[in-house]
Amino acid sequence: MPARPKVVLYNPRAVFYTMPLALVAVGSALDRSRYDVVIVDGRLEPDPVARLVAECEGAVLLGLTVLTGAPLRDALAVTRAVKRARPGVPIVWGGWHPSLFPLECLSEPAVDVVVIGQGEDALREAVERLAAGQDMSGCAGTAYRREGLGFLNPPRALRDLNQLPRHDYSLIPMERYFEAKGRRQLDYVSSQGCRFRCAFCADPNVYQRGWSGLLPARVGEEVEALWRRHRLEDVAFQDETFFTQASRVEALCDELLARGLPVTWSATMRADQACRLGEALLAKARRAGLTRVMVGVESGSQATLDWMKKDMRVEQVTETAERLLRHRIGAIFNFIVGFPDEPEESVSRTLALMKKLRSLSPDFDTPIFYYRPYPGTEIAEAARARGFAFPKALDEWAEFDYVGSPGPWVSDALWRRVESARFYARHAFGHSGPLRWPLRAASRWRCGRDFYGFPVEKRLVEWLRPPLAAS
Repeated sequence: MPARPKVVLYNPRAVFYTMPLALVAVGSALDRSRYDVVIVDGRLEPDPVARLVAECEGAVLLGLTVLTGAPLRDALAVTRAVKRARPGVPIVWGGWHPSLFPLECLSEPAVDVVVIGQGEDALREAVERLAAGQDMSGCAGTAYRREGLGFLNPPRALRDLNQLPRHDYSLIPMERYFEAKGRRQLDYVSSQGCRFRCAFCADPNVYQRGWSGLLPARVGEEVEALWRRHRLEDVAFQDETFFTQASRVEALCDELLARGLPVTWSATMRADQACRLGEALLAKARRAGLTRVMVGVESGSQATLDWMKKDMRVEQVTETAERLLRHRIGAIFNFIVGFPDEPEESVSRTLALMKKLRSLSPDFDTPIFYYRPYPGTEIAEAARARGFAFPKALDEWAEFDYVGSPGPWVSDALWRRVESARFYARHAFGHSGPLRWPLRAASRWRCGRDFYGFPVEKRLVEWLRPPLAAS
């Protein structure tokens, strides 16, 4: 019996070990009776290029999911190397960066096709066309290059997730991800998209503020089946906005409770959603295994929240924290500083709220990120109009750090203040062993007085890293 044609999918190297769910999704949507699907994860491979060159011999295509920054750098290196070794294999990019910049990605000669947004149907059609040697013209939800020029096909409508195939986790080596994570944690997506309009976020440009969620019964069935197969300890719901529909959340909690699975879980949550859930539903979620939520606070200034169209009140953040405390649910409250022309008062209010939340519980984490603009978002386009220059080439975007590095609106003094406040709040209120009590005491003294000058403790800890620097 002749071997089936092979579709090879690659997840670029990165510093985190979230399972490559995008590749699992598109791989599961292909006709497995006609195609063999191979997923290669650069984070798990000593030599990804050698593995891909071998796997791509005679393949229908090589597909990559691409994020801005370091993953893009790896994607470029791998794409170019495979194209040199296997010039006849079409290379398809999908994911966040290609969805935002499809034609720019096609400026890379080694990239032949780009999938935009939800990729299951678009890649399935692309596979069929490329396997048959057909042109990509008219393939909705894609862009392609022909005779050196990039062409953008019509968009493809967002599909109801319940109409798409279940994710086949056998496509990836689950045990290796458990080992890399240090726990038997499953990554799972139960919904897709976001209905909100935050002016700093690229999500509305990709999904056009659409949202689709799996039926609770399907989620319960799949989680139970995966628990029985892999004896999971925890499920990390990787949805953009998990708590979009309170009735769906309650039904999902009922599903998990009825199945009696010894599994904890975490999910994303907006503060306004937490306030609308009500105490009874939050208590049920805790009984169903909810142990931690991730809340995008962004700013402690109401004026800044209104400016960025967050559609949320600062008071809802503190109310959310109090509710989570009552139900023994941990949280990650994310903040962003360094917006264009952000007033000093806005930063001060953000740092004050960060410290307040930190002080409420050692199970509350409060990361602070620096704003870096993506083209197409409202705030970014306003910055462009005032002269902000975005990267012009893929290699420049590969150096774009949208997590840890400050933008041009952050002065050295502001950067030092934010970094010191973040350091001292972590050590003042986080979990601390008996050997760290002097640092804890000094950090609480500084946070209480909002004094971060001459940060000798911070420099000492950084010098002694890693023993004392870990949070």
